[in-house]
Amino acid sequence: MSTDSKWSGFKYAMCNESMAELSWEEQCRIVKNAGYKGIEVAAFTFVKESVEEISPQKRKQMVSVIKDAGLECAGIHWLLAPPPEGLHFTTPDTAVRRKTVDYLDKLIDFCGDLGGPCMVFGSPNQRSTMGIPIEEAKKYFAEGNARVADHAQQRGVKILVEHLPKYATDVINTLEEALELAKQINHPAIQIVFDFHNAVDETEPFDVLLQKYYKNIEHVHIQEMDGKHLGTGTAASDYVKTFQTLKDLKYDKWISLEVFDFSPGGRKIAEESMSVLKQIEGKLL
Repeated sequence: MSTDSKWSGFKYAMCNESMAELSWEEQCRIVKNAGYKGIEVAAFTFVKESVEEISPQKRKQMVSVIKDAGLECAGIHWLLAPPPEGLHFTTPDTAVRRKTVDYLDKLIDFCGDLGGPCMVFGSPNQRSTMGIPIEEAKKYFAEGNARVADHAQQRGVKILVEHLPKYATDVINTLEEALELAKQINHPAIQIVFDFHNAVDETEPFDVLLQKYYKNIEHVHIQEMDGKHLGTGTAASDYVKTFQTLKDLKYDKWISLEVFDFSPGGRKIAEESMSVLKQIEGKLL
């Protein structure tokens, strides 16, 4: 967060997976033309088996395309979504867990190579308990992140523990639990993210949550509460108080559009969502 009394406004980004069928150049063009300043990357949209397929030269080309479009990389997310298959971060199977932590290490380099500041650790299917006690799963979650934290810091990347709804996973469903895990690891490279859609299990209003946790919130994901793009629901009115809080706090990290219904197409998702973001801003004091 900014400690300066000046505040230069919100920085909006858009996640790329709704445009995965398009070229990288076209994805960046759509995001830029709709008025965003950043693009957030889901690595699985570029690979068949592993992020290692994206060579150093290809990564440099990706960065050039981002810069040529006048954008920045806002980070990466959907870290463990397949491909590759078979990853699981909290399984009691030591070999699978080690393989998964090793892959997280590779993703840190990918994020660092793109110039991304953070990695949002959602991946519900790859962190659920699978029959073991929740506390054991949390222990593995903490151990795995602790193992890669120094590497992340060296690459200028923060790993952000994401709160996810109970219907998606049984491991870390609230900001309180996310921060508890981050504090357990106790490393500057491990922080948390706020996601509107994922906050369904919270008992306090969003503006109150942001006041309480903003010192550790390094990223915000936005969409309608049902996961669709902005403008399909009531975000234009319902999110105003939350945005006022972000403005009052001089929040200067990314606010990134992450949607789960791609059917309208990337261009429509980008443009209509930006229109709502501007409507919300117009209502702020």
